[in-house]
Formats: sequence, C-alpha cells, structure tokens
Amino acid sequence: MNRAVPLRRGVALEGVTIGYNVLEGVVAIAAGLAAGSVALTGFGIDSIIEVTSGVVLWWRLRAELGAASVGPAVEARAARWAGILLLALAVYIVAESGRRLLTGDRPGESVVGIVLTALSLIVMPLLARAKLRVADDLGSRALRADAHETIVCAWLSATTLLGLGLNAVLGWWWADPVAALAMLPLIIREGVEAWRGEAAEV
Repeated sequence: MNRAVPLRRGVALEGVTIGYNVLEGVVAIAAGLAAGSVALTGFGIDSIIEVTSGVVLWWRLRAELGAASVGPAVEARAARWAGILLLALAVYIVAESGRRLLTGDRPGESVVGIVLTALSLIVMPLLARAKLRVADDLGSRALRADAHETIVCAWLSATTLLGLGLNAVLGWWWADPVAALAMLPLIIREGVEAWRGEAAEV
C-alpha cells in the first residue's frame, strides 16, 4: 500500500478528533459550570487537554507528507505540558469533589451534558477503531497510543454519563462527585504517560 494513503487518513482522523474535542470540551465545561457538575467540568477540561496531543500528532503525520516539520523537542515539551495539566486536573477533581461531598452541595441536572456524553460514547470508539487500523498500516506507536487515549475518553464519557444520569433520574446528587473521583485513575495514568513522553514516536 502507498504510505501516503494511510498518512492522509491519519491526518484526517486527527483533524476530526481535534475538532470534536474542542467542541466537546467547550460545551462540557460550559454545561458543567452551569449545572455545578464536577464530573462534567472535569470531562470538558480533559477534552481540551487532549487537543494538545492531537495537534502534535497531526503535525507529525503532516511532516511525513512533507507539509510541516515538528522536532522531537517540541513534541516532548507539548507532551510534558499536557501531563502537567492532566495532573493539575486530578488535583482539582479531588479538591472540588471532596468539598461537594463534605458540604452536600448538590449539582443541577444537565440535559446537555447527558446528550453530549452519550454522543461521545458513540463517536470515540469509532474514531479509536479507525485510528488503530491506520496505526497498523503505518506501524505507528504514537498513533496507536493516541487511539488508546481516545478509548480512555470513551470510558470518561461513560463515567460522566453515569453520574449525570443517576443525579437526573434518581436524585443521587453524590453520584456526580463520585463519578468525577472515579475518573482519577485514567486521568492520572494519562498525565504520567504524557509527562514521560511514552507516545512520542511515530
């Protein structure tokens, strides 16, 4: 197979991922702040942070097509900043979830958040599957790692949706901060891996 074909597919998939994550992040943060939902706000912040790695990988794939150039130092720096931001997000989630659980500060319902996370639960696995196919065609470890990050986003969608749903349907207000805390292992793992630059090679 001509290598340019999967490279173009990879560039297109990363473009879709970046665009969707920006939209998802902005909507989730706005809806999360409006409803007072830690889980939804954290989900949105994570989506925006994921844009960083998506942009770097998009540049890397474009570079092989001869359209751009990104050195390893730039890639490593971007990965480290993404790692720092993810770990800062984990600290925010612990502090805010703990405060809400201790004070009984109840979040409001968020129909927008429920629709958004349900949609992401469909879109993210489809994107991940397509990325894994292209990663196999290119032999790209970075694209494979990015596909696994997309799978993590799907899990975060499921966790957030569960918290929002339980709050809206059963009135279990505590489900929202608990759902946010349940996101921590995935967010911390992402942050540590980004800091170490484990996905730095294409």
